[in-house]
Amino acid sequence: MTLGKASVSGSKRVGKPSQGVTRENARRAYRLMLEARVLEEKLAVLYRSGKIVGGVFLGRGQEALSVSLGVHLRKGDIYAPLIRDQAGRMAFGDTILDTLRTYLGSSLGSMRGRDGNIHRGRPAEGYHAMISHLGAMVSTVCGGLMAKRMRGETGAVGATCIGEGGTSTGSFHEGMNLAGVEKLPIVVVVANNQFSYSTPNERQFACADLLSRAEGYGVMGRRAVGNDLIDCLGVIGEAVSSARSGEGPQLVVADLLRLVGHGEHDDASYIPEFLKMSPLGEDCLDLARTKMLEIGWLSDDEVTDWQKIIEKEVEENASKVLREPAPDPSEEDWNAFSSLDPQQKQHLQTGGRQ
Repeated sequence: MTLGKASVSGSKRVGKPSQGVTRENARRAYRLMLEARVLEEKLAVLYRSGKIVGGVFLGRGQEALSVSLGVHLRKGDIYAPLIRDQAGRMAFGDTILDTLRTYLGSSLGSMRGRDGNIHRGRPAEGYHAMISHLGAMVSTVCGGLMAKRMRGETGAVGATCIGEGGTSTGSFHEGMNLAGVEKLPIVVVVANNQFSYSTPNERQFACADLLSRAEGYGVMGRRAVGNDLIDCLGVIGEAVSSARSGEGPQLVVADLLRLVGHGEHDDASYIPEFLKMSPLGEDCLDLARTKMLEIGWLSDDEVTDWQKIIEKEVEENASKVLREPAPDPSEEDWNAFSSLDPQQKQHLQTGGRQ
């Protein structure tokens, strides 16, 4: 079996950080990666113990790419995360508590236990609930940006991630075509994790490189090393800055390897050992720690302390949520959103937060 459309030579960059990457945002990003990893490990345990209904899709190996997009967004932007974007979600303001409430079906969560665990969001805050990971969110973000343009709002950026398999869909094509024609300030990050579920790249697309698609859509294309936090922060930071300054859509392609199965139900036995042992298979959390220790942006004691604090917070919140009530059908009104009054709509859109 050949790798096909990605290089395993990798780029384990050690030394001087990329231009524009600061100690502050790198430290914040690393802690968020650690938070996402610990939280998702707990979600996997809860799933295996029968506490979670529905799928659990972990972002292990993709945290550096995901968080790099989330940390560069700000209030007023539009963010549409996908199934492996827990780190990016947390950078955009999601919390351990609300994540657990959604996965465990608590009626106190932002989705009130009504929807799939990965479909959570707060639309009024620009945090879109995922419709599908197969290209649908590109058009959704484009629509939000068009609405802002029509209202005369400026300065906002829209962003979403997608897997390499999702780039084969009609939804992705339509969304990217619209973005290119309208010169929308959107950043689309492609996580090329080598397998669309179990379909390898050579069976997924025929172009030599996914980055070549940027030219076809008339958008700016950039490449990032998907498991290198410092490189991802630099490349995606530049892409977000360019989109915000009026330079139009940005397509970022990052090669990496999904270090788990498609979901917790999948053992990923189709991933060959040579890929796991290649630079693509190196854990982004380990690489980030090593690099930041070398350049003096992090210490071993800090990492140990952060780990303990996060583990304690995750365990306390999980225990709390497991005692919370599930939705009660007898108390549900199930009114269509369009029929609610403005106050009720605001409450639902913000997850009860004012």
